[in-house]
Amino acid sequence: MKKLKLSAAAIIFGTILLLAACGPGKVPDAKNWDVDSFTFTDQDREPFSKSDLKGKVWVADFIFTNCETVCLPMTSNMAKLQERVKEEGLADVEFVSFSVDPEMDTPDVLKKYASTFHVDFSNWHFLTGYGQKEIEQFAMENFKTIVQKPKEQDQVIHGTDFYLVDQDGKIIRYYTGLNKIPMDEIIKHIKILQSN
Repeated sequence: MKKLKLSAAAIIFGTILLLAACGPGKVPDAKNWDVDSFTFTDQDREPFSKSDLKGKVWVADFIFTNCETVCLPMTSNMAKLQERVKEEGLADVEFVSFSVDPEMDTPDVLKKYASTFHVDFSNWHFLTGYGQKEIEQFAMENFKTIVQKPKEQDQVIHGTDFYLVDQDGKIIRYYTGLNKIPMDEIIKHIKILQSN
């Protein structure tokens, strides 16, 4: 009788393990940082909010059009990622670039800047329409990254990462957006999120 109970327990435990293995995958080392609700203005002068991203996986970064160093390669890399997502046939993936210099980056300026990279605006929104202090606080509180515009300077200090955000608005992972972009890893993680 004891052996029978042990065998039954082993079968149940094995079944649980098997079911767990077949369940939805998880992105390793997920941060699960919540992004606060926001409503900003995109390159078409339209309001764009976190609720517009509900149910979609999205990739975000922080850039500005007058940047003399990192923003051009970052935006180029994001454009390559957008193209790769298309090639993989992944639907419901959005791209969001927050301007860290909102006073200079009007919707028209952002649209002109983005157009030089031949981006697809159907799923990529360049956001502005907030104050400098607001974006600095938003970046730090949500993305744990610095944004700072020193007084009397036209360059803005900011991070260079790409942030992967899930369908519920939680930041899952971040990756370098500047050099040696881990494209395969990002695509893999998007697929995992979309399979859940």
